[in-house]
Amino acid sequence: MARWEGNTRERLERSALELFRDQGYDRTTVAQIARHAGLTERSFYRWFTDKREVLFAGDELQACLEAGIAEVPAGTGALATLMAAFTAVPKVLRPRELLIELRTVVAANPPLRERSLIKEAMLSEVTAAALRRRGHDEQTARLATALGMAILGAATRRWVLGDEADFATLLAGSAADLRAVAADLPPAHTETGHAPRPGK
Repeated sequence: MARWEGNTRERLERSALELFRDQGYDRTTVAQIARHAGLTERSFYRWFTDKREVLFAGDELQACLEAGIAEVPAGTGALATLMAAFTAVPKVLRPRELLIELRTVVAANPPLRERSLIKEAMLSEVTAAALRRRGHDEQTARLATALGMAILGAATRRWVLGDEADFATLLAGSAADLRAVAADLPPAHTETGHAPRPGK
């Protein structure tokens, strides 16, 4: 899968980013985005359903993860499967400078933050479903997905912020960080076999 490249969609996305940054999401219209990109509204609607979707459309990451999960040898643990699939993610990431600006614009606009959370939830559902298709039970698939997405998010943030390590190294570092945090978890049961009471 080729790296995300410049095209009509990128022109519209960059146009939207610039306008959202300069005049705010609420004051920006689809017509303005299209005009700023040197395109027509008709061209805009060939790619996106509305101005909120312009920053989140496309299923490259979803397709990348589904394909990566399918390629992992059978019998591999759920989280190990995700870690292997995640190594291909840089192939579909947008350019680093665009991602930096995207994060800033999304953080400053509640409707975009909401849409970002929805997209993340959808990606998690698709990922968990892919693990279930490989024979993992519901609980395992969901826990592995939650942990995996935390690792992927941390590694991607490091990549966006300019860490020059290869992505597999960033993933391994983020996984190590998660293990260090998880080491603080109390034992699941006391010596009597009962779960500890709060505060115990």
